[in-house]
Amino acid sequence: MRTTSSREVYRNAWIRVREDAVERPDGSPGIYGVVEKPDAALVIAVERGGFWLVEQFRHPLGRRSWEFVQGTWPAGGGGTAEELARAELAEETGLRAGSVRRLGRIDIAPGLTDQQTDVWLAGDLTPGPTAREATEADMRQQFVTETELHAMVSDGRFTDAPSLAALALLLLDRQLPAAEE
Repeated sequence: MRTTSSREVYRNAWIRVREDAVERPDGSPGIYGVVEKPDAALVIAVERGGFWLVEQFRHPLGRRSWEFVQGTWPAGGGGTAEELARAELAEETGLRAGSVRRLGRIDIAPGLTDQQTDVWLAGDLTPGPTAREATEADMRQQFVTETELHAMVSDGRFTDAPSLAALALLLLDRQLPAAEE
């Protein structure tokens, strides 16, 4: 597919939407809407056989959602991918990670957005104060055991796609050393 023209149709502090006129491989014309978002970090905070989750209201869904910590730099902010992971963890949960390790990278919704997310495993956690943004004022956090998280996935309480993809990366990561033996 070849883009023949592009125009911005909407912008706010978090996203930009563009409409691309395209030519498909068969030569037929088409239109494609793309949501541009900055790359993000998703952090799986793990300790004592479980995970720290956050829950917040998600307007497009019209309900609250349990998720792993995730986010982007605020407008004007910046740094490395690891610095973003550490900053998001501290901001949303107050936890500081003594260690972080990148598990992989995921495309959030490649048919809709260009956003990619680095997935990090955080350990050696130390509590501290949160620094949530105004949009996160209703956020709460909770520690759940791995067994509880699996139950939340099974019964539909943990449905955030990036968090589920991150959990799959973690489970795959745990299997890799055994597969190499």
